[in-house]
Amino acid sequence: MSSAGVVARVLIDNPLPQLDHLFDYSVPEALRADVRVGQRVKVPFRSGGRVIDGYIVELVDRASADFSGQLSEIESLVSVVPVLTPEVYALARRVADRGAGSAIDVVRLAVPPRAVRVEKKWIAERAENSVAAAPEAPASELPTVTGYSAEVLAGAIDPDGRVALTAIPRLLEGPGGIWVGHWAVTMAELAVRTLATGRSAVLAVPDFRDQDQLLAALHALLPAEKISRFDARQTTSERYGAFLACLDDEPRVIVGNRSVVYAPAARLGLIAMWDDGDPLYAESLSPYAHARDVALIRQGVTECALVLLGHARSIEAQRLVEIGWLHELGPERFSRPNVIATAQQGSPDPQAQAARIPSTAWREAKQALATGPVLVQVASPGYAPVVACAGCREAAHCARCQGPLGQSAAGAAPSCRWCGAIAANWSCGTCGGHALRTVRIGAGRTAEELGRAFPGALVIVADGENPILNVAGRPALVIATRGAEPVADGGYAAVLLLDGERILGRESLRVAEDALRWWSNAAALATPGAPVLLAGVGGALATALATWQQAGWAASEFADRRALRFPPAVRTASVTAAPAVLETALAELRELEGVDILGPVPAPVAPGAAPTSDGLLRAIVRFDYGAGAEVARRLRAGIVAVASARRRPPKGGAFRPAPTLRVRFDDPEIF
Repeated sequence: MSSAGVVARVLIDNPLPQLDHLFDYSVPEALRADVRVGQRVKVPFRSGGRVIDGYIVELVDRASADFSGQLSEIESLVSVVPVLTPEVYALARRVADRGAGSAIDVVRLAVPPRAVRVEKKWIAERAENSVAAAPEAPASELPTVTGYSAEVLAGAIDPDGRVALTAIPRLLEGPGGIWVGHWAVTMAELAVRTLATGRSAVLAVPDFRDQDQLLAALHALLPAEKISRFDARQTTSERYGAFLACLDDEPRVIVGNRSVVYAPAARLGLIAMWDDGDPLYAESLSPYAHARDVALIRQGVTECALVLLGHARSIEAQRLVEIGWLHELGPERFSRPNVIATAQQGSPDPQAQAARIPSTAWREAKQALATGPVLVQVASPGYAPVVACAGCREAAHCARCQGPLGQSAAGAAPSCRWCGAIAANWSCGTCGGHALRTVRIGAGRTAEELGRAFPGALVIVADGENPILNVAGRPALVIATRGAEPVADGGYAAVLLLDGERILGRESLRVAEDALRWWSNAAALATPGAPVLLAGVGGALATALATWQQAGWAASEFADRRALRFPPAVRTASVTAAPAVLETALAELRELEGVDILGPVPAPVAPGAAPTSDGLLRAIVRFDYGAGAEVARRLRAGIVAVASARRRPPKGGAFRPAPTLRVRFDDPEIF
């Protein structure tokens, strides 16, 4: 309904949780011919002539409105373009309800800020092309997906299958001599296959490195006008232009980072995610919905195909496989890198084998440098990110904020990693010593040491401060932090995975899963048959990497978590508030079956932040998936009640802020 509706139901752009519902407004006669669902509007709100932005979600007849009294009229149309599609609003509403959040917070992620000049240009171009050509008929034969059985793909993906797909661990050369991971080619071919059926595809990747590989693979198969890109490197105008292109009726391939799962798409046929276990998919804004969870919800709304692709399977994907929601699928022919776990090799010299770079790794690196580049993956960026007292070995801390001290370069004065203060006259609080020793070696120090060990070799450092996407296929030592490894033309002649014990020493429930994913992605960058040496790690994790059985390890890990009622076997939520407010919120949950509460304990302080005395407590709520909707509803009611608390002090009284109640579902920092 467009002009027939006289009442517009509007989602207002306001963060207050008690306003998270639709408001009815009368559509004035002058706007009835132009008003559409999804348009941005300005509406009066409360008294005093206040005007607020909003989105039209529904248009209904006056007789169907819930309110029979006098309605306020829409003030004006901000734009004639319907930017909030019904499908995206339905998705935003479900995502918000699942995380006890507000729909408008999700809509802000889905709809970028308006760029007027870009919008006017798009409207003019659309008017010129108003006489659209008839849609192309679907191809009689769908394009193939290299390395995978067409019959299995047809049954699992077309049209609404759900697949946990194992990637092929090797590199491929595309047109123009550009090398990309085989996973990028697989996603591009899946997108082309979907496009051939007259439907759109949404492809999500963690960061710009992966996005550049995927775009290179797509441009080899599709014209540029069929591809839309979303990422943080775009300007507001570029992002809004890409968003408007997705509103067209023509199917296209949409590529981006975590927020791309909200992109509007004509006849959505596929959502594919690469490496869904990457922490970059976790949204940092309320309601903190993980991109994988959004994709699962959207797949249920649209009944499109869903593919979770990776070298190593996330534990969340493994749970979905075990409950039968995802279908497990791998390549036609099993292939794996040549992984060698040095800790599992017998050696006559245990000390040499236990070194940071074992003798086996030195030997393989020396031989490989004669023919091509060698990748060395390290745990930490910088030069010496952690230093300690040379006398008593106590970790060195900043005198100002007690943060850890580190060195940025050889001979540099130690500085705090939290506040940046220089500790030129540092002294140990335990023994009074002034000398420092390196505890943790970063990429810079590793490059310096390997440069001395291999004189004349080209040394390249790739990390967050020195992003390098590609290196030539000539001999070089490439020192990279985990996740920042560049792609080498033709693949690496050898890969050294260092600091395994340090990586696994991090306090996190996901540390082993993350490590296996980092190592698997690095191993896939090697040329076929090249040695991939894992130093300092043994046991089941090393065996899973060496045998390329990451799915088997994920199944074992999930079984352990299920026995302990750890996520993702159950869902969790962190609830933070003052003691009285927290007890009120938790009292509503104690009566629910399948819900248990841990704590409360004092709320943790963020690294680098000054300790506070606000008395906040945090409790952890664990609950079965079946109880998730009711837990979210009750916690949301508590949030609304707290936010609605009286803020204005009595006449002459002091201002007292409303109490705090913070809720985060599936909080990655809990464990």
